[in-house]
Amino acid sequence: MQTGKFIAYYRVSTDRQGRSGLGLEAQQAAVRSYLNGGKWSLIREFVEVESGKRDDRPKLVEALRLCELTGSTLIVAKLDRLSRDAEFLFRLDKSPVNIRFADMPMADKVMIGIMAVVAQWEREQISKRTKEALGAAKARGTKLGGDRGNLAAVAALGASKSLEVRKAMADGRGRKVMHYIDEARASGASTFAAMAAHLNHAGIQTPRGKTWHPASVQKLLVRMEG
Repeated sequence: MQTGKFIAYYRVSTDRQGRSGLGLEAQQAAVRSYLNGGKWSLIREFVEVESGKRDDRPKLVEALRLCELTGSTLIVAKLDRLSRDAEFLFRLDKSPVNIRFADMPMADKVMIGIMAVVAQWEREQISKRTKEALGAAKARGTKLGGDRGNLAAVAALGASKSLEVRKAMADGRGRKVMHYIDEARASGASTFAAMAAHLNHAGIQTPRGKTWHPASVQKLLVRMEG
């Protein structure tokens, strides 16, 4: 039984398929069959008219962005509707968005995750070889590491880098939300309250997973627009 919020992504290969519904209706039926019987809400559906060989998918980008901002799961009818390219699927596995496939409920762990497992294995092998090289250097009498001053400098650098990463993540999410702020402005919203209402109506959450208020919208705009 499926529960929670979902956003559907469908892909058809040609304009003719997109106009006629050929292939699209089958994908929609598969998604609804997968969700049937649970307490769920299908927030939005995106249709991409693009070949599976191409990775520039504006509708997929938009769907993933909305999933991230609303805490929704991306639901796709079949794995090949997402992509046939392994590297592209691996990049999706790095996304914070949870992905489900109607025809293969475990595909997110078995098909996409297997590429992450391979990458992890490669990282472990590199780490293992590095440790072996350091062990061999130590056995030869090579001095490893440094004094406390160096360690403190490394720790300070690490804290600085961590702050930069957190700021970059916050700015990245802020830019995604700004897309919907601009959407609200285009529809006539001119106050922080109206913009907050637009975000909440779209199901978009604050970074803490809460609803938007005029003050939080104002804070975001000050951060992003100065």
